[in-house]
Amino acid sequence: MNIDNNLILPEPTLRRLPWYLAYVEILKSAGTEYVSSTQISRALSVDASQIAKDLSFLNIKGKTRIGYEVETLIEALSDFLGFTRSHKAYVFGAGSLGKALIRDSGLSNYGLEIVAGFDVNPDTIARKDLGVPIYHIDQIYDVMETNPASIAILTVPAQSAQECADTAISAGVKAIWNFSPYRVKVAEGVVMANTSIYAHLALIFNRLEANKHRN
Repeated sequence: MNIDNNLILPEPTLRRLPWYLAYVEILKSAGTEYVSSTQISRALSVDASQIAKDLSFLNIKGKTRIGYEVETLIEALSDFLGFTRSHKAYVFGAGSLGKALIRDSGLSNYGLEIVAGFDVNPDTIARKDLGVPIYHIDQIYDVMETNPASIAILTVPAQSAQECADTAISAGVKAIWNFSPYRVKVAEGVVMANTSIYAHLALIFNRLEANKHRN
């Protein structure tokens, strides 16, 4: 199967592909060999025609009345999403969230290898129990020389986020994964993704409150 890994998909499609991958991996573990877009649709509440369209971007076609071969679908999705290739990353801010990400061995199953952390707290920098070395942020240029990474994961307070992003980019990092509540700005050509835990928390609180008044 010929898949163009340089293809830039619409963002909504790209966000749905990991859902499909997670579902077909569950099917594989249950011994299922084929799955239809209708089955995926029922499981994930995504229109079947949309699923077929999403997968067509990857040149994935199902067989008439049979569907998609689960094993082939897993391989194609994993490869296209980059989960089969290793991508090195640094964590900026080794607080509670930063430590949790560093210790999350599951990330490596999807190709993300956290190789170092950066902080300014002397007690945090001195820790040896996180599985990767923690450096002072001023050491990033030296670390980039010996153990370079292409991704910076920001788990720092809002007031430090932009400065950390600027430092990481100036050191040669090519992508920012921002968990801070501040929406940082990056130069053209730098990949940027915001994962706002607080925005989603606010959404949950707001919907809970609305439902309470509605009921």
